Amino acid sequence: MRVTKHEHAALLVEDGGKALIIDPGSFTSPFTDLHDVVGIVITHEHQDHWTPEHLERILKYTGPIPIFGPAGVVAAASAFDVTEVHPGDTVELDPFTLRFFGGKHAVIHKSLPVVDNVGVLVNDEFYYPGDSYAVPEGVDVKLLAAPVGAPWLKIGEAMDYVLAVKPRRLFGTHDMTLSMIGLVMHRARLAWAVEQNGGEYVELDPGDSADV
Repeated sequence: MRVTKHEHAALLVEDGGKALIIDPGSFTSPFTDLHDVVGIVITHEHQDHWTPEHLERILKYTGPIPIFGPAGVVAAASAFDVTEVHPGDTVELDPFTLRFFGGKHAVIHKSLPVVDNVGVLVNDEFYYPGDSYAVPEGVDVKLLAAPVGAPWLKIGEAMDYVLAVKPRRLFGTHDMTLSMIGLVMHRARLAWAVEQNGGEYVELDPGDSADV
């Protein structure tokens, strides 16, 4: 299985000649040259994780394919056919098995609503928590995409999250709000955290991939 990082929170997961798109949002360049995409996962309703324009463009390439997201996404993307998923759900989408965790977005501020959010585990190997610190309990995560910058993110909490998950390998995502100096600094903090349990930090820029 191969995971390709796109700008901000967008990811392309490929396995067995098929592809899965995760969180194509407003800080992400359009996906192009798409082949054999079997589904889309949207972790939550915020526009940096999905836009109507991205979905319309992807579906123009692929034709009808399933879209999965929590209740907030179903409501926000009502113009699209989104299948509602909840923490604890498992979806079989050949060749992908998707398991969902979490339930709520991390708190940004007490004045702002806490929206639905699901983390997604792909083929019991690759995990992306969306905008949350949801730990996939009992899972040996081989590759983790961990948020590295956000209005809700304190880098010490992100480090503690990596220490809790104990992935074998890690790369940073959710990073378009950071300056280059901030990105380098925060990547170094997550690298330290993953190394405490014998893991490895993989530095991915948009377009770069990691194999699982």
